Parts: sequence; structure tokens; C-alpha cells
Amino acid sequence: MITRVEGAPGGKPLSFETGKVAKQAGGACWLRAGDTVLLATATMAAAVREGLDFFPLTCDYEERKYSVGKIPGGFIKRGGRPSEKAILTSRLIDRPLRPLFPQGMRNEVQVICTSLSVDLEYPPDVFAVVASSTALMVSDIPWNGPIGCVRVGRVDGEWIINPSIAQMETSDLDVVVAGTEDLVNMIEAGAREANEDDVLKAIDIAQDVIREQCAMQKQLAEQAGKPKREVMLVTVPDDVLAVVRQKTAAELRSAVQNPDKAARESGLSELKDEIVERLAPEFDDPTVPLDDAVDKVVKEQVRSLILDEGIRPDGRRLDEIRPITCEVGLLPRCHGSGLFTRGQTQVLTTVTLGSTDDVQQVDGLEGDIEKRYMHFYNFPPYSVGETRPLRGPGRREIGHGCLAEKALLAVIPPREEFAYTLQLTSEVLESNGSTSMGATCGSTLALMDAGVPIKAPVSGVAMGLITKDDRYAILSDIQGMEDFSGDMDFKVAGTARGITAIQLDTKISGLRREIIEATLTQAKAGRMHILERMLDAIPEPRQSL
Repeated sequence: MITRVEGAPGGKPLSFETGKVAKQAGGACWLRAGDTVLLATATMAAAVREGLDFFPLTCDYEERKYSVGKIPGGFIKRGGRPSEKAILTSRLIDRPLRPLFPQGMRNEVQVICTSLSVDLEYPPDVFAVVASSTALMVSDIPWNGPIGCVRVGRVDGEWIINPSIAQMETSDLDVVVAGTEDLVNMIEAGAREANEDDVLKAIDIAQDVIREQCAMQKQLAEQAGKPKREVMLVTVPDDVLAVVRQKTAAELRSAVQNPDKAARESGLSELKDEIVERLAPEFDDPTVPLDDAVDKVVKEQVRSLILDEGIRPDGRRLDEIRPITCEVGLLPRCHGSGLFTRGQTQVLTTVTLGSTDDVQQVDGLEGDIEKRYMHFYNFPPYSVGETRPLRGPGRREIGHGCLAEKALLAVIPPREEFAYTLQLTSEVLESNGSTSMGATCGSTLALMDAGVPIKAPVSGVAMGLITKDDRYAILSDIQGMEDFSGDMDFKVAGTARGITAIQLDTKISGLRREIIEATLTQAKAGRMHILERMLDAIPEPRQSL
């Protein structure tokens, strides 16, 4: 039976339909907004693959050139690897969906959203998130949704909900917000030096529309949703956790308080192995998940240290930034270079200047465009002391590179003032938290070293969060262990005047407004501190190229 729900969240027409197409998928949603039509499906594997110690969720956004009446350019007409825009949209879908699956779920879930028709008045990326949420809602897959997703722009001081491509070209703010009816669990934003109040206003506007989108999804699920399947959740038995906690909490608490990442991880690994070997004889069942129990106690100790004692693993205050050093001009044959080191995170960024013939041609659904400012981010295995085959950039590398690119976009001089094409490349040399913000800071250093007359220097910081009931602690400049054990990764970049980019991901269902506001305030202080250290190395762009 075909079921359809119609509405106009934020004053824009929107409809969901299920039961007509893709009926063998776990759940399917046919979304229409204007002449934009998307098909989202969500399917779950019946059995759990052996040996999985993580939740295998895959979210794919499939661009189809026929959706805008185009034949792909070049010799390959079928289409090849996904475009950068498709990869970023896939990440946009994944990030707000993932936190709402049950903890311990191991069944493989695949969400696919395909663009069937694209109307440039209704850009498809945010609607792809909504369609995917709706597909999960009507599916047989356990999931704690729904979520909505809204883009908010501002043109000539007027706030616009889900603006068109043409409107976004003149908007001074581009804030994409996803979340539940009451909480925000994903933000992706670019701005021209916006203040914190502007960003909060955009979030408030988006939240009102998200509530309408969620109500429509609930209505469709009530009318046509499938019963949710029972799945086995991998959990640590309470009695096992109690034994591990009682006998190892003190030594694990001591082990996590080592400021050196390599020494801490090596010591923790050896200690965990020793604990598992020591406690194994106390349990008759050899399948008892002692490894998982120890990992859980490690996280508990990190969180307890921060929330109860205000102590971070490396001994810093909650709002303290790690030591920073900045250097420029390291590479004599590059047009510009900057080395940014913050604690055990280190990024080398280079600038290459080219002519107008060197622009990147982008053949996208939104039209053919030329990019004269590009940023590429590389994350080699040695940066975390590991070995693995070198492949092309993955979704993470593309996402981090795009964030750093967006952070500087507002300060790049226009073509009329600076006719060169600019390519920036960031090499992550060491990683212990927030390499994308390291790449942002390195980009500023390299651009000024190259003599590019940027409007203002940009710095960035990654913020973390630990919550328990109604209590919370916000952390400035998080390191890897705090990211792994914490509840959010909230990156904020900007100039002394205002914010240029934001990226928020959460591991919990979402954030209250007061936490977002407090984080933005604390992040501003962190950004300014980092910016001061950068300007000590190079206070302004060089006068000549």
C-alpha cells in the first residue's frame, strides 16, 4: 500500500512516500521538495559477521547526472568514482544518523540515497539526510530517530530556510543543522566572519523546522512503518564489569594520566593485556568479553577524572591549550610553507600559486564551476605510529580537507585583487587530536608566508565534552583520548572578527542549546590564544610573492 505524507516545514513544500518503490529494501522513502526527488533506502543484514567489534554502518549518496539532464563529461559516460560533493553528502548523512543506533549493535546497516531529479531551488544534500532518516523510520531496523536537517542562510540581513543555489552565492552564512526534535547532533557551517549570536540564531531557526520534519516522519512511520526487528546487542555483563572495575580501576586511572601519547598508549596496551591474562581464571566462561570490559573501565576513568576532579589525562585545565610552536618558510622551493605544532599534533602546509589556467574544473549537479582555491589534506600512517598501505584519500581525508578549505575561504582575496590560482596541501606529520584545525592554522601560516594578501588570519580549535546526567564539562583543544572517550567533537575556526567554519559531531543523541552556546564562547577564547601564537611567527602576509 502506498502511503504519503505532505507538509511545508519552514514554508517550503515537502512530501514523503513509501510503499511504491524499492519494496524489498528494509525501508524506503521517496522524498520530493519542489522538483528535487530523492530515493533513500535502509537495509540491515540478517546476521552479524564474525569478529566485528564495531557497528558497521555505511551511508552512500549516489549522484545521477540524469537528475539535471546532463551527460557526464569526458570519455567515461557511465560515471566513475563519487565526486567530492557526493562524498561530503555521504558524510553529512552518516554523522547525525550514527549516534542514534542502539549501543552494541553489530548488524551491518546500509543507507543509500540516490538523486533522481534535482531542482537547484531545492539543493538535495540536506534533503538526503531527511530522506535517509525517514527510510530508517519506516524500516524494520532498530533506530532511535527521527532527525531533521535544515540549511539556514542569510541574504541582505534576511534569514532564509533551505535557500536555493543562487541565494547561497550571496549569503554571508551557510549553517546546516541536524538533530532530533529537541537536540542538535550535527552542524556543518561556513560563514564570512559571523559572530556567535548569529550562529545561535541560525540554529534556533533550524530547530523549529526540524521539529516539523520530525513530526512528518513520525506520522509516516505510524501509518506505514514496519515492526522493528530484534537484534543481539554486544554488551559487557554487569557482573564482569563490576569485577574489572573493582580490581583495576585505580591502576587504569593512573595509567591514563600520562601526557605523552605514545608512552601512554603503549603502557595502556601492555597493562590491558596483563589485566585480561590476570583476571581470565576468575571466569569459567572463556568467551567473557574482558577486553571490552577493560576498555569500558578506561573510558570511565578518563570521564571521571575530567568531570569529578577537573583533571585531564595530560594534566591540563579544562580550557587550557597545549603548547604551540609555529614556523614559516621551511621549504625553499615552495611558494609558501607553514609548520604548525600543537602538543603532539603537527601539520605542514604548503602553498602553490598558479595561473588562471590551473583552476579546477568541477562537473557537478549544481552546474559546472571553477575552483581557484583548493586544499588537500593527507593523513599518512606514520603520523600515528602505524603501518598500512598507502591508498588514495578516504572520506575522512576529504572531509577534513574540505573543512580546512572552508575555514579560509572567507579571507581569500577575490580574483580581481589576486589573479592567482591557489593550491594548499596539508601533510599531517603527527596526530593527537584535531588535525583538521591544525591544517587550518597551517594554511594561514603558509598563505602569509607566500605573500597572499588574505583579509585576516584564521585559527581553529577542537572542543570536547563529557556529560553525566545534568552535569557537563567542556574541553578546549581535545587530544585523541578525550575524543575517543568523550561525547562530541566540535571544531570552530575563525578570525579575530568572527567565525568562518564549524563542524560538530556527537556520540550522544544531541546537545542542548546551553551547551552549544557555552562551547562557542569557550572556543572563541581558545581561537584567540592560538591566533596570538601564530602571529608571533608571522604577523602579516609578506609584502612580495
